[in-house]
Amino acid sequence: MKTNIITSLFLTLGISLSAMASDLNSKTTTDNPDANKGFAVIELFTSEGCSSCPPADKLLAKIQEENAGKPVYLLAFHVDYWNHQGWRDVFSDKEYTKRQYQYANWLNLETVYTPQAVVNGRHELIGSQEETLKRALNIELNATPTAQLNAEAQIEAGKLKLAYQTTNAGRGTVLQVALVQKVAHTMVKRGENAGRLLPHVQIVRRIQSFPAAASGNVSVNLPEGFNPNEWEVITFLQSTQNGAIIAANRPDIDRRL
Repeated sequence: MKTNIITSLFLTLGISLSAMASDLNSKTTTDNPDANKGFAVIELFTSEGCSSCPPADKLLAKIQEENAGKPVYLLAFHVDYWNHQGWRDVFSDKEYTKRQYQYANWLNLETVYTPQAVVNGRHELIGSQEETLKRALNIELNATPTAQLNAEAQIEAGKLKLAYQTTNAGRGTVLQVALVQKVAHTMVKRGENAGRLLPHVQIVRRIQSFPAAASGNVSVNLPEGFNPNEWEVITFLQSTQNGAIIAANRPDIDRRL
């Protein structure tokens, strides 16, 4: 009986993912109004322990408000190298610090810092510089994409199941899947921001990379506290050679279980 139940579960999962992939394959670029428009993935490397970061966090929220409905994807990565300064950022992760150092390698930077922003893996700037950030944003929104990404997501048994399809992804490209908490507030008790209530938007709680193919199915374990009503999924294609982001997508979450 136990074997039959397990077999049935795998068959059900396989049918579900196959249906997602089939539905993606049936879509054309006309189904995606932004398929032939520019886009921008803005990554902010920040920390609750950094007194220079709150203005950048505030600017990220402003960019979000001003670009509602546009193909602008915001990701706030809380790095961990400020944690020894008296306050441990509850959203920090060493993997986000590694990602920032990877950008230093891709962009030939001598060091990393906070707040630092990167737009589409191509433009690097101080995260609180509004005019410079908006200039990079407009450049990317007016550029013609060289690749496309479509994705559909569903939640099943504590995992995010993602079916995706790409066009012109090319070699050396990975699919990045980010799970993002939309809003949070932290009362900081120590460190440079002691006594301040810090608002946050678009906090990356998990990011995972997969080799990109023409189409495929991947899964990501859901972090503790995941709430589909308060979180979102952002996917994008990124070159492993130079860090350039060539396509992005924000799939709706289908809650099956």
